[in-house]
Amino acid sequence: MVTDASDSTPKLEHKGYNRGLILGLTMAESMLLLVFCLLLVAAALISAERHKRYEVERKLEKAEQQVALLEKKRAEQAAEIVLLQSKVVSGDLSAADKAVVDKQWRELVLAKEALDTMADQGATSADLQSLSKIAAVLKEHGVSLAAAPDEVNKLLAGNAGGKGMHDWPPIINLDDAKKNYFQSGSAQLTGTFADLLSTTITDEIASNLSLYGANIVEVIGHTDEQPVAREKSNLDDTIISAMDGKLPVSALLPADNAGLGLARAIAVANVLRANPKLKDATILPMSAAQLILPGDTVTSGQSGAVESRRRIEIRVRGRTAPVAVINAGAASSINTQ
Repeated sequence: MVTDASDSTPKLEHKGYNRGLILGLTMAESMLLLVFCLLLVAAALISAERHKRYEVERKLEKAEQQVALLEKKRAEQAAEIVLLQSKVVSGDLSAADKAVVDKQWRELVLAKEALDTMADQGATSADLQSLSKIAAVLKEHGVSLAAAPDEVNKLLAGNAGGKGMHDWPPIINLDDAKKNYFQSGSAQLTGTFADLLSTTITDEIASNLSLYGANIVEVIGHTDEQPVAREKSNLDDTIISAMDGKLPVSALLPADNAGLGLARAIAVANVLRANPKLKDATILPMSAAQLILPGDTVTSGQSGAVESRRRIEIRVRGRTAPVAVINAGAASSINTQ
C-alpha cells in the first residue's frame, strides 16, 4: 500500500502546535494571564498600603490638633500666671483676687505642714493612696474616717468577749450513705475510702491545721440506732493494740453502737496517723455512738437502719491545758495565799 506524503504533513504540524499549549492556551496567552494576575496582586498591595498611609495620616492630624489645643491652653495659663505675677508685684489686686490668693496660699501651707508631719511619722504617698481607698469603703458603709478607730476597737472587743461571728475551722463530714465507706456492721475500711483518706481528706485536714494554727485532729464516729448483732465485745482487750497498729482493725469486735463508732474512728485515725503530712498533729479517735443526729442535735429515738446517720466527722482544734495542770495551778495559788 502506498502512503501519500502530503497527508502526513498537516498531522505533524498539528502535533507541534499542541506542544505549545498550557491548559488549552498558547504560551503567549498564558504569559498574558500571568501578567494580569500579578497586576491584580500588585493593585491589592498598593491599595492596602494606601489605606494604611491614610490611617497614619489621619491619626497624625488628630494628634497635631490635640497638641495645638494643649499648646493653646498652656499659652493661656502662662498668660494668666504672668498677669497674676504682675498684679502681685505691683500690688494692683482687687479684693476678690486678694481673697483667692490668700485662701490658696493658706491651703498650700496647711497641706505642706500635713505632709511634713506624715513624713516624720513614716508615712509615704503609697500610704495616702491606701488610706483614700479605706476611706471610700468606710463611706459606703456609713462610717466616717474619724470614727473608724472606735468602730474597729468595738469589733475586736466584741470578738474577744465571745460576741458576734467567729471563724471556726470547718467540719469535714464523711457520710457513709453516699460512699459506703465501711463494710456493714464492721470497722473495716473499703479500699476506696482508704485511698480517699490518704489523699484528698489528708490534704484538706493539713490545710485546716495550717490555716487555723491547730494541732489536734478529732475523728468522731457516728452510727444509727440499729442494734449491733453481737453479744460480747472484745474492745477492752484489743482497742489499745489496734490503736498502736499491733492488731488489725478487723480484730475489733464491738457489741454496741458506741463501740462500733469508736472502732470506725480508730480505723480512720490509723490511716491519717500514718500519713507524713499529719506527722505533727495529734489524732484522737472518739465515738458519738447513736446520740447525735446530722445537724448537731440530740436524737429523741429513731429506731432502725438510717444510713444518713452513719458518718465520720473530722474536726481540728488547738491543744488545751490538761485538767491536772489547771488543778495543780489552782492548788498552788491557794497555798500561796
